[in-house]
Amino acid sequence: MNVSSGEQGRSSAPASPAPASFAPASPAPAHRRAALSRQTKETSIEVSVDLDGAGSVAASTGLPFFDHMLSQLGRHAGWDLTVAARGDIEVDAHHTVEDTGIVIGEVLAEALGDKAGIRRFGWSLVPLDEALIEVALDLSGRPFLHYEVEIPPDTPPLGSPPFDPQLAEEFWRAVTSAAGLTLHVRKRSGRNVHHVVEATFKSVARSLRDAQLREGGGVPSTKGTL
Repeated sequence: MNVSSGEQGRSSAPASPAPASFAPASPAPAHRRAALSRQTKETSIEVSVDLDGAGSVAASTGLPFFDHMLSQLGRHAGWDLTVAARGDIEVDAHHTVEDTGIVIGEVLAEALGDKAGIRRFGWSLVPLDEALIEVALDLSGRPFLHYEVEIPPDTPPLGSPPFDPQLAEEFWRAVTSAAGLTLHVRKRSGRNVHHVVEATFKSVARSLRDAQLREGGGVPSTKGTL
């Protein structure tokens, strides 16, 4: 087939211009993780945490109700949390609960590091049926607990082996002391003790989730350190 001179002289269409280059995406911030253990004559505690996890929790303390509460803490704080505790629960649950709180506070402090870029403050109001719990906290480096959650001293324990609901206050005292956390907890309403204690763990967890959120910038303090 003959090709016309016009077709012979026609040049091919110019190539499309190369797409404009884009700046590379900023790398995702590293996960804030820590793992610690504590051994005493009364307890053996191992805890690991990823503050930027997906809320996956594995808790084994020998106290089913306490395991349930630790699951609320990790899930609603958005942590991947593993707790393995053995203690003298045949004597009392106090040592196991308190020492677990100490180690959770310590891993929280270590995972937060210098706290650069965090929101620092968190607060929440969490209902669970008739119970309503108010929490405000500050990742301040200053340990302080105000716990206004009245539990009658003759309240039956929860679960088996038994968990004395008054131990919830001892747990939070241990966490605040070890983490350097200012924590205010107040019961606005509630009759069912299970609901009250569970709403407390959920409300603290939700407040921690907000307080640890990274917003960018330096350490959120006029002192330059927390």
